[in-house]
Amino acid sequence: MTKTRKPSTSSRPGRGKARTRTASRKGGKSRPPRRFRLWPLLLVILVVGGVLLGHHAVQLDRQIQAQFEGKRWALPARVFARPLELYVGLPLDADALVRELSLLHYREGDREGEYRRQGNSLVIRTRGFPFADGHEPPRRVRVSFGGGQVSALEDLDAGGPVSLLRLEPALIANIYPSHGEDRVLVRLEDVPPALIQALLVVEDRKFYRHFGVDPMGIARAALANLRAGRTVQGGSTLTQQLVKNYFLTQDRTLARKFDEAIMALLLERRYDKNEILEAYLNEVYLGQDGARAIHGFGLASQFYFQRRLNELEVAEMALLVGIIRGPNFYEPRRRSERAMNRRNLVLGLMGQAGYLSADELAGAQARPLNVSAQAPSGVSPFPAYIQLVREQLRRDYRDEDLREEGLLIFTTLDPMAQLAAEQALTRELDRLERERRLEAGSLQGAVVVTSADNGEVLALVGDRQMRQAAFNRALQARRPVGSVIKPMVYLAALSRPERFTLATLLDDEALTVRLENGDTWTPRNANRQYHGWVTAQESLVQSYNISTTRLGLNLGIANVVDQLNALGLERRVPPFPSLVLGAVDMTPLEVTALYQGLASGGYQVPLRAIREVVDREGQLLQRYPLSLRLAADPEAVYLVTAALHEVTRGGTGRALQRRLPADLPVAGKTGTTDELRDAWFAGYSGDVLSVVWVGRDDNQPTGLTGASGALPVWGEVMARVARRGLSQTPPEEIEWLLVDPAYGLRALEQCETARWMPFIRGSAPREYSPCGMMP
Repeated sequence: MTKTRKPSTSSRPGRGKARTRTASRKGGKSRPPRRFRLWPLLLVILVVGGVLLGHHAVQLDRQIQAQFEGKRWALPARVFARPLELYVGLPLDADALVRELSLLHYREGDREGEYRRQGNSLVIRTRGFPFADGHEPPRRVRVSFGGGQVSALEDLDAGGPVSLLRLEPALIANIYPSHGEDRVLVRLEDVPPALIQALLVVEDRKFYRHFGVDPMGIARAALANLRAGRTVQGGSTLTQQLVKNYFLTQDRTLARKFDEAIMALLLERRYDKNEILEAYLNEVYLGQDGARAIHGFGLASQFYFQRRLNELEVAEMALLVGIIRGPNFYEPRRRSERAMNRRNLVLGLMGQAGYLSADELAGAQARPLNVSAQAPSGVSPFPAYIQLVREQLRRDYRDEDLREEGLLIFTTLDPMAQLAAEQALTRELDRLERERRLEAGSLQGAVVVTSADNGEVLALVGDRQMRQAAFNRALQARRPVGSVIKPMVYLAALSRPERFTLATLLDDEALTVRLENGDTWTPRNANRQYHGWVTAQESLVQSYNISTTRLGLNLGIANVVDQLNALGLERRVPPFPSLVLGAVDMTPLEVTALYQGLASGGYQVPLRAIREVVDREGQLLQRYPLSLRLAADPEAVYLVTAALHEVTRGGTGRALQRRLPADLPVAGKTGTTDELRDAWFAGYSGDVLSVVWVGRDDNQPTGLTGASGALPVWGEVMARVARRGLSQTPPEEIEWLLVDPAYGLRALEQCETARWMPFIRGSAPREYSPCGMMP
């Protein structure tokens, strides 16, 4: 039987190659499974990713160090009024001190920042303040009054009298960073413990135990949000919140959240927990005031309660902590019920944590919100004054310094004088419009008040609507000054006693002056009358134009210009003859500078709105001291002041006799321009100088003279601000003699028309008038 042979495997199509491949696998190295071939790629990705992550972390770490080191926020410059200094003998009564305390947001009570009235005295718990020359500590003092002045000052804690007590100055303005953030920095050691307790129990109970990120907190928040179907709980630690607010944007992206977590870990690695907590307390966003963002608990305390942080009660602190979650949603002035519920929730959590007893919790939750009815504005209530401050600051500081360096600027503003000037201007302009049937709001005005001794600007009003940062007439409105310039003409003349005295006779008859260009000018008196020969004193007191023109021409107009520049006018005005009658435009501030030389006794005293500037650490940067330069003969100034005093007694300013106390002698001068367009009054007492302008912005006639338009405002200001009259003691080189004004000669007491006049020794006339002599 024949056997059938099986075909060889190799004869099958394709089998040979297959066998060959199998054999080669068996005989050689086999390939790894596909999953093992991915490991090198994953390793490369991990290494590259680690490098990139490390590089990114290094970049984030550098950013943290650059921005967080020293925590130098861009802080606004804060501008303060002058502090009220109390001492025995200060002319002040209890009512005036209470008004001053109200400006500082003191309340009735027994805690710091509060006072009690006890008969004719006040017991005040003062706040401390870091003045440039030393820290004024908080004190409990009794201020007693008697005879219209402070009669005693007593420290009730230390016992014994107090020689000088300085109340903290009122904040009157902030000069904000360009991004509009505002904050008041606080140190952790100055923050009440109850506030820290409330903050941690609500926002981050594990703050002192985690490393910047709390995984359990994140998981717990995620679960709560998942169950609610919306975001009801946050898992971020305080450190993460600080990173988000301080370094990152508010974008809700995974990349931003990733950076937030990395930076939180890095921040905790580099800085102490207390440093982070202090930064959070100053950075957290707590409200909005127009374009101004309220950051930090220090400012929020003032914004919502008008009190310092250490003056708050636990319920008030709980409210601030409660609104962190949504400052707009829980805004306590507009959404009080919401805010109340949120505050009580915070208080409840504090009770659960053992920070409040049951009685304390019940009492705190029963308290009203205590939020001030109106938020303190971030805009200065005194914009005209602040404009002057900024102009003087620009001489020494850049705008960036004022907006970012947290400078403390102490000004010379007297809040009570400022309010008196504002009220006097608005009240009198309203009255004038009613009585003279002028269009309501058609009159405008400006007031400048300075210290007569040192040129400190105590008050400045540049607009009838003084809260508006509008056209500042005190600084910017150059108007013809009229007769308020005349005292400078007489000062220039009386400084030459060998030629001119107050008894010098001047011709007040018709006059025509030929000008250099060939034209003629004919000055006229306001009453269109002529008065013959008059003394220089009568000419100034009654404000005669023709006799004053003759005096100026005799003296030399260039000498009058020199006198104006010596007193402080910073520009050279053309020496036209009409200059002596006030045909020159000046601002109220420029007029004030001229009269400052008279009020100070002949010294050119630059007007100052700033006393000193301090940096954010409390170090003195610059002091603006009193600067004096003799600008006129003091004896001649005394003669002018004596004549200006007569102006207020029987001259163009005699209406002041019924507006001012009899024991307050003052000196002053009216000014009226052509067609009754501008009304001026400038004058001074022993301690205060004031200048008032009244007119219309469209330069139309007002129908008002200096006596009827500006004098009432001036009198109202001085009645409330001035405390000391003109000195009654003449300088050693001055003698008072009887003069017969009809002859300009000395007179006997028997002469009924004789008047007492002051003279510089050796300049008085030697001859006697026939008046009163025996026939």
